[in-house]
Amino acid sequence: MVGFALGLLYENAGEWLVHRYVLHGLGRRRGSFWSFHWHEHHRDARRNGFADPVYAQPPWRWHAASREALMLAGAALAHVPLLPVAPFFTAGVLFGIWQYWSRHRRAHLDPQWARTHLPWHYDHHMGPDQNANWCVSYPWFDHVMGTRRPYVGTERERGDRARRAWDGFERRASAATT
Repeated sequence: MVGFALGLLYENAGEWLVHRYVLHGLGRRRGSFWSFHWHEHHRDARRNGFADPVYAQPPWRWHAASREALMLAGAALAHVPLLPVAPFFTAGVLFGIWQYWSRHRRAHLDPQWARTHLPWHYDHHMGPDQNANWCVSYPWFDHVMGTRRPYVGTERERGDRARRAWDGFERRASAATT
């Protein structure tokens, strides 16, 4: 049973590493396969108050969410050969990958749920530092690596939300008068 917990920890470490060094490292370069994360997913989440509507689209369309699903399926398949040798560890890894996908998808379809249940991921997209809070499913490795930066519930967030609400009000008022 310890193997399952180790598998979850291992998956969380992988989540942290891939998010930081692949999705934000290699993904910052336009033209890179990984650029979907920064140039599509982050852009859309910031524009839409954390929501990313591609998660509601069918997975067979080629968009940021389908590329993420392909990446996760590849990671899961790469670990399946370990099943006979380390079944509990492998189950923990596969469960962690499933948790990542299901939580990440739900979060970007329901921002209020994310703000309440995954504040570390909400902080990653909506906070002032998008180069922190790398974990999605659980913030364990952000704490271990010292990259957890709280934003939800802070004075800064309250001010940012008020400013976004006012900006939206001004845009609606301007549109109504033209």
